[in-house]
Amino acid sequence: MKLLFIGDVVGSPGRKGLAAVMPRLRQQHSPDLVVVNGENSAGGLGITEKTAGDIFNCGADVITLGNHSYRQRESWDYLDRADNVVRPANYRRANPGRGHCVIEVNPADGSGPRRVAVINLIGKIGLDAARSPFDEADLILGELERNGGADTVIVDFHAEVTSEKVAMGWWLDGRVAAVLGTHTHVPTADGRVLPGGTAFISDVGMTGARESVLGVKKEQAIEKMRTDMPVRFETATGDVWVMGALVGIGESGLATSFDQILVPVAGEGSPEDP
Repeated sequence: MKLLFIGDVVGSPGRKGLAAVMPRLRQQHSPDLVVVNGENSAGGLGITEKTAGDIFNCGADVITLGNHSYRQRESWDYLDRADNVVRPANYRRANPGRGHCVIEVNPADGSGPRRVAVINLIGKIGLDAARSPFDEADLILGELERNGGADTVIVDFHAEVTSEKVAMGWWLDGRVAAVLGTHTHVPTADGRVLPGGTAFISDVGMTGARESVLGVKKEQAIEKMRTDMPVRFETATGDVWVMGALVGIGESGLATSFDQILVPVAGEGSPEDP
C-alpha cells in the first residue's frame, strides 16, 4: 500500500498548487491513500468547509489539522460533522471535531482491504495541548485494539520542536506505519524508516509559496520581527511548491519505504482568495 502525505496547505496558493500537481503525483506514484494537512488552508489560518472541499476535490481521503484548527469559527460545526477531518486528539475532548478516524482502503496491489487509522496529535512544547501527546497516542492505540483494531496507523504529529517530534518517532516505532511531522513548514532532511518499521520525518514541509516566511509575505514577516509592532499578515503567492512524503506500507502494516515529495508548481502565483 502507498500513502501520499501532503504538508500544511497554506491559503489559496497552496490549494491551487495542490490541485495543479495532484494529477501528476497520482500518475507518478499511484497512491492508495492521500492524507493532507489543511490547518492553514483558509487564508493561511484555519480551515473552512469550503477549503476542506477544495482539498477533498483534489483527491484527499483524510484531512488533518493543527494549532489553527479553530481559527475559523464558522468551521466548528463542520468539524463535528466531518468524519474524515481530524483535529489534534490531545485537545480537550469537548472541543469540536474528532482526533482520529478509521477508513477502509483497497490497495491497488490486490492485497485486500485494510482498515487505516489516521491520528492527529499536537506537541506540548510551545503549543497548547490539554494532555501529553505520548499518553494520547497510547490511549488511542489501545482503544483501536479493543474495538477491532486497524491494520495500519498513520500519525500526523503537529509540533513545534524537533526534539519532541524525534522522541515521538522513537516512542511509536514498530507500533504505527508513519509518524510525519507538520507545523514548522520547513522540510527536514531526516526522513527514513526507523528500525522497528515506522516511517519518520521531523517535518514534511508546506504546500505554499517558498518566496515567503513560512507562507507569509516576507516583507510583512520581516517588519514584524524587526519592529515588534502589529502587522497584518497576508499569504504569499510566489514560487509555490507541494511538499510531503510517500510511504510504502507492507502487509505487516508497517513501513517498507520512505521518499520525500518536493514538487514546484510552475507558473503558480495568483492572488489569495480565502
